[in-house]
Amino acid sequence: MALLSYRSKPHCGGQGVYLRHLSRELAGLGHAVEILSGQPYPELDRDDIALTKIPSLDLYRDEDPFRTPSRAEFRDWVDVLEFAHMRTGGFPEPLTFSIRVLRELRRRRRDFDVAHDNQVLGLGNLGIARLGLPLVTSIHHPISVDRRIELEAAGGVLERLGKRRWYGFVAMQSQVSRRIGTVLTVSESSKVDIVKDFKVDPRDIEILPLGVDTRIFHPRGARVPGRIVAMASADAPIKGVDVLLRAVAKLATERDVHVVVVSRPQKDGPTERLVRELALGERVRFVHGISDGELGELTASAEIAVVPSRYEGFSLPAVEHMASGTPLVASRAGALPEVVGDAGVLVEPGDAEELAAALRRLHDSAEERERAGAAGLARVQERFAWPAVAQATVGHYRAAIEQQRYRRLAARR
Repeated sequence: MALLSYRSKPHCGGQGVYLRHLSRELAGLGHAVEILSGQPYPELDRDDIALTKIPSLDLYRDEDPFRTPSRAEFRDWVDVLEFAHMRTGGFPEPLTFSIRVLRELRRRRRDFDVAHDNQVLGLGNLGIARLGLPLVTSIHHPISVDRRIELEAAGGVLERLGKRRWYGFVAMQSQVSRRIGTVLTVSESSKVDIVKDFKVDPRDIEILPLGVDTRIFHPRGARVPGRIVAMASADAPIKGVDVLLRAVAKLATERDVHVVVVSRPQKDGPTERLVRELALGERVRFVHGISDGELGELTASAEIAVVPSRYEGFSLPAVEHMASGTPLVASRAGALPEVVGDAGVLVEPGDAEELAAALRRLHDSAEERERAGAAGLARVQERFAWPAVAQATVGHYRAAIEQQRYRRLAARR
């Protein structure tokens, strides 16, 4: 199995987390798994999972984003395309990774029975079918939704033009998704959005929810009084951290609460400026680069967890909070109602007043926190497990292999 991922950040971002856990469970089932990834490369849980690095110019590395590579770093025309695309305001990685990985698969076609595209959806992926290699594609949610929310949050004409250019790759992903064959997605909500925005035939889309690693996320005993925890990209409007901070600022005037956000905000970016504007001071703390064990301890130490997103195609953080037995407040947005069900408190996305009221109610009632935490934990144990996800995914691999076999037989007649 070749798992294809243009970036595989292991501790945040749904694509990297998905790749890590799925590869582990596939290998555990006895399959030979190889990951083909660009930077940042994944962290893998088993020594028998192979990693083939498909290096980009790494233009968005955390310590030097939008960098200018030295002349010696340019290897071929794809590197030139990648740099030129970035310098003109676009995001080139899905396209350039798909070209590079097609080269690798062309050279090694006989090494694999099936390929699984982890939401690359680059034009190069269309060439995989011409190699005769069965392909399954995951779309966690269409990035058109992120684009729409970012454009709504943009402050002026120039910023809107910049966002449109950055998200130019979405048109390519839409085109590829209609031609790529079987698509796996994580929720009914994401399926509706893929049909609506990408115009994919709903008959080509299969729903397969994600799982949670209960070795990391589980109840651990005592919780820190007044602690609220969220795992969300701080400066991305779609994740709603601004709404959470405004709600905590309201609550902190009358309750002894503080919030820990697992994220790394841009230095002097919109989130840091909002923290200063709200005078939150020591009431808010951002953490990043922590280990899995530390993340599990943090989520289990919270009295309340929050997923304040304006949209989610699934939300692994929501499931991870519930697996920790932490009472959850989540936005009534995207797939969150589908994932959370009646095991958490749902509020209107973007409404800081309603979020503050929900946090106040849970903060003041140990009984309600206990009930919500137990309900979330029970829901996870019943519905979300990575071994089951891997088993079901293998079924889709086998179907894709069988379809390819029939195509070959038909071509001979």
